[in-house]
This record gives sequence, C-alpha cells and structure tokens, in this order.
Amino acid sequence: MSLSHEQNRLGIYDKIIPNLTDWPISKLSQNRQSFIDAHIEQSKAQILTGLKHPDELKKVLAKALYLERIRIKEDPWRVDPSDEKSFWNNITRKLIKISQLKPGEPETELDDEAFEEIISRYSHEIAGHFSPRAYKFSTWILPFLFSQFLNKASIWKIGSPRLHLRDRIEFTGNIELVRELSTKGTVVLTPTHFSNLDSPLIGWVIHVLGLPAFLYGAGLNLFNSKPFAFFMSRLGAYKVDRRKRNLLYLETLKTYSRMTLREGCHSLFFPGGTRSRSGQIEKQLKLGLLGTALEAQRLNYTSPPPNITGNPRKYGDKIFIVPLIINYHAVLEAVSLIDQHLKGSGREKYFMDKNVFPSWYQALKSMNRYFAAKSEMIISFGQPMDVLGNIVDANGTSLDRQGNPIAIERYFMTNDQLVNDRQRDEEYTRMLGEHILAQFYKYNTVLSSHLVAFTAYQILTRKYHWLDTYGLVRLPEEDREIDYQQFIETCSRLRTVLQGMQSDGKIQMADTLHGDIERIVKHGILNVGVYHNNRPLTTTTQGNITSQDMTLLLYYHNRLLGYELEKNETIFSQTT
Repeated sequence: MSLSHEQNRLGIYDKIIPNLTDWPISKLSQNRQSFIDAHIEQSKAQILTGLKHPDELKKVLAKALYLERIRIKEDPWRVDPSDEKSFWNNITRKLIKISQLKPGEPETELDDEAFEEIISRYSHEIAGHFSPRAYKFSTWILPFLFSQFLNKASIWKIGSPRLHLRDRIEFTGNIELVRELSTKGTVVLTPTHFSNLDSPLIGWVIHVLGLPAFLYGAGLNLFNSKPFAFFMSRLGAYKVDRRKRNLLYLETLKTYSRMTLREGCHSLFFPGGTRSRSGQIEKQLKLGLLGTALEAQRLNYTSPPPNITGNPRKYGDKIFIVPLIINYHAVLEAVSLIDQHLKGSGREKYFMDKNVFPSWYQALKSMNRYFAAKSEMIISFGQPMDVLGNIVDANGTSLDRQGNPIAIERYFMTNDQLVNDRQRDEEYTRMLGEHILAQFYKYNTVLSSHLVAFTAYQILTRKYHWLDTYGLVRLPEEDREIDYQQFIETCSRLRTVLQGMQSDGKIQMADTLHGDIERIVKHGILNVGVYHNNRPLTTTTQGNITSQDMTLLLYYHNRLLGYELEKNETIFSQTT
C-alpha cells in the first residue's frame, strides 16, 4: 500500500513513522551498549580476517601506536579526551613487554589485551546517541532562527506576511519515491558538499519530508564548539576523526557504518569527503564509507541482519542510494574555500593579501543580506539506485536499462555461491561512485547567479587569454569591466545552450531562468555571493558589469564546470 504524501500548510509531510522512539536511529540509541559490544567484536574480527598472518597484528598495533603518538604531539584538539597520553602510554608499556618476551614465551594474551583496549576506545568514541527530545527541539529552533532572518527584510512593513524557511527552499526531483523507499529498505543520502550549513540544512529537509532521522558522520573537530557538540552528540551523529589514519581506526569506523546500515538506520554520507574548495561539483569521490553500503547489502543476502537493536530486519533487505544536490546562490565560507583551493593548486603562483575569515558580526550581517535579497535554495533529489547503480522503482525492485527487473544478489555470487570478493566489491563501489557523480551533474540546478558568474569569468578569460588563473584573479579593478550589452547577449546565448541541455536531461534549470534575460541578469547579479562584502559581480555607475573580487567570481563560476560549456564557441565566439 502506498504512502499518503499529504503536506500541511507549511509544506511539511506527515511522519512516515509517527512515534520518534520507534525510529531505527532511536532504537539504536536505546540499545547503545549492546550495539557497542557487538561493534567491538565485529571490528576485531574484520581486522583479523584482513591480516595475511596472525603475527601481523603486532605490527599493526605498533604502527597505530606510532601514528597516535605523533597525532597527540603535533595535532592536539580541545575535544580530545584528557586521558589520551595516559592511555597510549599504557599501550606502549604493553607492547614493550611483548618485545621483551623471551623466545617461546606466549605473546597472545598481551596482544589481545592491547588490541581489545584500542578497539573499545575507538568504538566508544565513534558511537553516537540520539535523543528524541533534542531532535524535537532542533526541528523547532532551526526553522525559527532562519525565519527570524527571513523576516528582517520586512520587519518594518506593517501587515506584511511572515516568511518561513520552506518559502525559500524548493524541493525538486524524486521526493515521493524516496519516501516510499524508506519503508522498503534502508536509504543512504549522498549529497554534494559546499558549506558547513549543509548538514543542518539536510537535517531540516529530512524532517520536512517526514522521514525518520538519519545517521551521519560528523568531523570530530566540529565538537570543539560546546553548543554545537551539545546538539550533535544528541542527534545521532557518529564521530569521524580524520587525523586518525591507522588501520585499526579506519576498520572500526567502517564496521560501525556497515553494522548500522544492517540495523536499518538510514544514513547520510558526503561522498566527496569534504566541502568543495573550488566551488565545482565533485569530480572524484572518496569511496571508503560508500563501500560499507555495498558490504552491508552483500551481508544482507548472506544472512539476516543480527537485529541487535530490535528493528525488524529480514534476509535480503535492500539498501538504496539517493544522490542529493544542494543549490545555493551564495556560500558563507566561499572566500576561505577558494583561497585554500588556489593555494593548494597554485602554490607559489598564488598568495593571499586579505583576511579571509569573517567575524561573527560579519557572518550575521552577511546572512541578513542574503535573506533580504530573497535568495532561494533548491534541493534536488536524484534518481534512487541500488548499491550497484541500477535504478529502482517504488517497490525497491532493481531495474536494468530496459526497465526489466534484476536480482542483484546474483552479482555477489561465484558458481552460484555468495562470496566475499574484496576486489570485485571495490570495483562495484567504484562504479557506484561514477553513477552518483553522473546524478550530481544531471540534477544540478542552474541558478541565475551561476549563469552570470560563469558568463562574466569566461568573457574575462577570453579578453585576457594570455593570463593563467592566478594572473586573472589578480586582475586590477580597472581592467575587469564588461560591456553591459555584450554581457546580456552572452548570457542569453548561454541560457539557450542550457535549455537544450535541460531538454536532453543533462542538467536542470531554476524557474527564475525563464522570461526576460535582463531581469534574469539583474536577479543573478543581486544574488551571486550575496553574503560577501566584496561582491563577485556588480554594476558600475555607467551601467556596465564589474567584479569587486575575482577569486569569488572564479568560485561561483566553477559551479558550471564539468559540462564543457567553456569550450562552446556558439556561446563565446563573439566575446574576444
């Protein structure tokens, strides 16, 4: 029986599971210690299975100790436990004892003890907690705070209607299909990643769609902020410490993800791994956690999930991958992000001559400008897929390119037997990553700000064709001016090409890109990088187009890279 997809007056869907304590993530938290105990044992088993010989464990322990001591000395964080040094000193003493044993004396007990202690510490650190009470509060306070910003622009207008967060955020794509699939199996959202606002925004989107809360990995550094840590530690976030690169930690982290998926907890992975520094949609994905979804699916065909948390699970439960594309006119951290990108790629060719880190006052002032400009956001849900990249229907059935049903368990078999083949599964994960990337570009929605930023930067690129990127971003202000009529005509040609691409299913376009081109250009210039004090695009007193910050113009221009539009002479042949 299909779900009802009714929405209330604020555009919020009915909850698929009305009682928060019945949500998979809530049951996981209710059975947290039992889950951690099982997690420790499965992590140890996974690590030992991956060793070529049992004697390798001693080397793995020694390397983990070495890397952890370097981390503690060279990269300490405020959020680190106070007993870090004493814990690893204790591990050091145990490994020294092992090295001092005489030939023939058993090492196993000390090895096992150190192994158990390290995995237990990592497991307790990683594991999240979910509080229905904190969730209810967060889903009230976030829209409330955003609504305050939304109403700043009209606060002095007597009788003006109050705006809500839902008024500014448009949902497109396969929304109702995602809701249906959440009742048929486990959903993994794989969003693009541009801003630190992405996580709370997606959390609010999940709430609006009436879906149970999703489990997600949050960088441990985010817990340095006590207010942020208070909520994150109560909303199901499991901690990810990117400083820890040793085998023991990475396998423990991946085992946590795999086990929670098997327990039916919907999850959120940022497959790019971190925010896009350049402003471009991801070109490559980090496949580590994504691979745990494929492993969990294979294991679901091998045996019924352990059902540690009491969630009703059964043999063959499906896992669905849903790409999510976030479309902003402006990214608060764009200045620092593009600076990091240019310094990383240009090294000595690029240097910063300004402070790129806004104060809290500047950030709040910028956000007020953003809402006053009536900038919209568009959240696009891509085509749901199985873990092999095949599209699925509302029943969760996998389909081939001709629309015929596929039994994907066959892809995990060798000689009619389900087999754990790491090399095969790594290739499947790589292919899944390619399917996600294709969805990112297909469901990317062009906003007016993307149109004008791409046009302006490409015009200047051709005008100063002898300059590389690092020379162009340092172009003097007097050389940045673009003739208004040339700009309008080029924007119009670019829009025509984009409309053809939309008809071919290669990209999406916002409704604001229809109609009079001069109105669209005005809207784009007003909204592009509206957070920032120095604007990527603005108009001169003569009515021409110029940029107050070329690095920001580059950042917002990059959103339309990946389609080879910059090579299209139909658009830019008349701009040199």
